[in-house]
Amino acid sequence: MEARLNAFEIEVVSKVIKRLGAVGQVLDQSTLPKRTQELVKLRASQINGCGFCTDMHAKDAVADGESWVRLNLVAAWREATVFTEAERAALALAEEGTRIADAQTGVSDEVWEQVRKHYDDEQIGALISVIAVINAYNRFNVIVQTPAGGYEPGMLG
Repeated sequence: MEARLNAFEIEVVSKVIKRLGAVGQVLDQSTLPKRTQELVKLRASQINGCGFCTDMHAKDAVADGESWVRLNLVAAWREATVFTEAERAALALAEEGTRIADAQTGVSDEVWEQVRKHYDDEQIGALISVIAVINAYNRFNVIVQTPAGGYEPGMLG
């Protein structure tokens, strides 16, 4: 499989991606745990069918010490016993925030209450931002059909 185009060769797309990368650096410095961020990125990427981001965030998470057992269970997190209650709340928000058009109310009050129970305002702001940014990246990669499987941790920066 070959990408429909090389986004880095198109000036406007390259500029947008660089700015999204700068947002990612801000989120990396937030108090929201990096493990939680990677789980959220992985789950949103799975939902959106973004192979490139699914590959990237699974490999980045392993490079940061995450286990393959937990990563393999992200798609079935509701039935898995390996996630904390805080991670479960973040994964639920990632799902509802990614599938925002599937519910008339967007994010449910129940999910929001769970998120509020486990995270402070700064962390919630970071969590919402992680969800928004990964969904933007997913859309870029799905639209241009970026191939998956060849990512190596650290190769993009």
